[in-house]
Amino acid sequence: MQYVLIAILVILCILVVVSLIRGIVAFLQSTKMDLENDADDQRATEMQMKQNSAMFARIKYQALAVVVVAIILMVTR
Repeated sequence: MQYVLIAILVILCILVVVSLIRGIVAFLQSTKMDLENDADDQRATEMQMKQNSAMFARIKYQALAVVVVAIILMVTR
């Protein structure tokens, strides 16, 4: 049981890192686009929406990882 939970935890950690990197890339691209375009346009751009969804995914995976760690701690005690 513990090995399965540890494998799930490793997968969730990888997903956290991937979504973090995707969010950083979207942030850098949106910043570049903001510098090139008018600053007066206050609508959310496509890159900002990608950045938002990547942040939400990262938070979701982190929460799942915390739950898995809590389950591992409960199982080992």
